[in-house]
Amino acid sequence: MSILAVNARNQFRGKVKEIIEGPVVSEVDVETPSGLVVTSVITTRSVHELNLRVGREVVAMVKSTDVLVAIL
Repeated sequence: MSILAVNARNQFRGKVKEIIEGPVVSEVDVETPSGLVVTSVITTRSVHELNLRVGREVVAMVKSTDVLVAIL
């Protein structure tokens, strides 16, 4: 299967920097060439099915109706 088009406009190419596996969900850190790190929480099953591993090239796609802001 290959993706021909997707409606998520915020896409970040990068490499998997770290995977923190949990029993049900895992955190996957993707580092872009500019050094930005995008973290995704996905099912651990998806980590295995996608064969994710540190160093693998991926695309992180962000589509959200909420953006949270915190004070510094």
